Amino acid sequence: MDTTNTQSWYLERVLFLIAGSVSLIGLLIANFLSPWGLVLNLLVGINMMLFSLVGFCPMAFILTRLGIPKKCGSDR
Repeated sequence: MDTTNTQSWYLERVLFLIAGSVSLIGLLIANFLSPWGLVLNLLVGINMMLFSLVGFCPMAFILTRLGIPKKCGSDR
């Protein structure tokens, strides 16, 4: 089992935190307020597919501009 350093917040870890949070918020909105909350889950899924197919993630672009370091350290 890989033990990770929980003190450092690198880009990939922050992206998973944001995607999971938005998905859970969308589910809560859909469950308690409106079924339109599922649109948030759809947008998270589209963003993940966009990153997998093209390699571009809008949130990763924003976070790197804010100074969040990448774990791998590559400058691609």
